[in-house]
Amino acid sequence: MTEAVTSNQPPGRAAPSATRHLGRRVVLGMVGLGAVGVAIGAPLSRGADRALSSVRGADPTGISGLIPGAGGWRYYSVTAKQPDVTAAEYQLRVDGLVDSPRTFSYADLAALPQTGLTRDFQCVTGWRVDEVPWRGVHLRDVLEVVAPSSGAAAITFTSLDGAYTESLTMDQALTEEVLVATHMYGQPVTRNHGGPVRLYVAAMYGYKSLKWLGGISVVDKVQPGYWERRGYDIDAYVGASNGRSDEPI
Repeated sequence: MTEAVTSNQPPGRAAPSATRHLGRRVVLGMVGLGAVGVAIGAPLSRGADRALSSVRGADPTGISGLIPGAGGWRYYSVTAKQPDVTAAEYQLRVDGLVDSPRTFSYADLAALPQTGLTRDFQCVTGWRVDEVPWRGVHLRDVLEVVAPSSGAAAITFTSLDGAYTESLTMDQALTEEVLVATHMYGQPVTRNHGGPVRLYVAAMYGYKSLKWLGGISVVDKVQPGYWERRGYDIDAYVGASNGRSDEPI
């Protein structure tokens, strides 16, 4: 799951395999920072949020994902260390069942038709951030450049964290609700929010909106993503899914 995915670890599920213990003072500090936001019913101060962000970046347990962040976002990750890639360094590989495989730089994505999309971000764990303004490239415009070939039926997405994956059917991927997002709130997507480039699937729960997007592969059938293999729904439409399958895949 993202943010947030992000995000990518929903609370209450199995912890990632790469784990280490946090010191008692660190845990108490996180809880203390979170309690401030809960008690006053408002986002954390800028200084407190910066302090909490530094803790989140070193927290492989998911505990910090339970603590409110500025603007109502939560931070989830399935790896102990998150990617740190600048826009200048960024590369997005698009391959698989396509006629013209290609690696896109950040500048390449900026040169494609840009789209704005304002939608709520809904996490499967229950929290929501209303009317988030996103900007980026429709996934269908990226796919048009590489020209999916005969037999293309689904998309597999991989994260620069080396662990997280997601999937969409081709029909889902071609809707106007799916962005390769480079901006949110009028600013470049930050590292904590999955930048410099992330996926945003507006109609589905946040775990489908993969952070730190590093690869797009066109395939012949849906390949369940990280959390789908651990029991979450493949088709995660908000309101039509409770986020959980009856049995793990």
